[in-house]
Amino acid sequence: MIRPGAHEIRMGVLAALGFAAIACLPLFDDGYYLSLAVNIVMYVALCTAWTLFSGPTHYISLATAAFFGIGTYTVGIGIETMPFGALLAIACVLSGFVAALVGLATLRLSGVYFVIFTLGLAELVRQVVTWVQTNFTTGIGLYVFTEFTEKHIFWMLLGLTAVIYLTGWAINRSRLGFAMRIIGNDETVAAHVGIDTARAKVLLFIVSGAFIGIIGAILAPRFAYIEPPSAFNPMISFQVVIMALLGGTRRLWGPLVGVIPFTIVFDAVSAQFPNHTSILMGLAFLAVVYLIPNGITGWIEALVAKLKGGEAAPARKTRWIA
Repeated sequence: MIRPGAHEIRMGVLAALGFAAIACLPLFDDGYYLSLAVNIVMYVALCTAWTLFSGPTHYISLATAAFFGIGTYTVGIGIETMPFGALLAIACVLSGFVAALVGLATLRLSGVYFVIFTLGLAELVRQVVTWVQTNFTTGIGLYVFTEFTEKHIFWMLLGLTAVIYLTGWAINRSRLGFAMRIIGNDETVAAHVGIDTARAKVLLFIVSGAFIGIIGAILAPRFAYIEPPSAFNPMISFQVVIMALLGGTRRLWGPLVGVIPFTIVFDAVSAQFPNHTSILMGLAFLAVVYLIPNGITGWIEALVAKLKGGEAAPARKTRWIA
């Protein structure tokens, strides 16, 4: 592990102060703005966890809804008999275990094959959960009654987001991060120099999936009543991809730049056109891919390099933190 420099220490202090300031929001508002803030922090956490794997590997994973739903249903099933903290740990382990199985089976695939498989995974898990509840329980949905309010959920998500950032920072400075940078630049070269590319990708996929499962578990009390279509909603996967790509995945904090404006705009637009959200999502995805393929952060970096009179630096595909 490389020791942090003075610049990184200063940035860490500023980030800690920023998190502390944001944590004070529930003390001043408990209505619309707090609800919007919960949505923003939720997607910041989801997109950052997604970027832990998809950022350096460039694999577009649509398995977010599967891990999210596993976490949500873990809380729904056990909330009446187990402490909430224990359920978060179980959601983490279950999501990581499923990620391990999926990673071992599919991470030798690439391109569209991996995308299709991960999209089908969420649907497969949803159908299995629906079948089990239909045949072995009295109903399809589950009630989740707790004493947690929006502010408690907000604080838990904010704390988890900080943990995700710290984990990404630590991975970036570790041997695994070094290996992923080589894999991201050229996987064939990485294999030839002795890096176990399959093992490295599976490890990162497990970390990403485990965090997403915890996020789903934290959000379960907010839904109060959960059922397979909402817990394993594929729109969650697509929104995470769009927001992450909009902000840029070359840096760990890049998705933050995409989440905030997209969440605010999408919330306003979906309120006006509730029956056209799928069309809006599709248009947003096309716009991001064709207009800003490197995300807002990549566009800003290229613009700054151009203004300085030099050519834009080659895309640092796998460096997440400045």
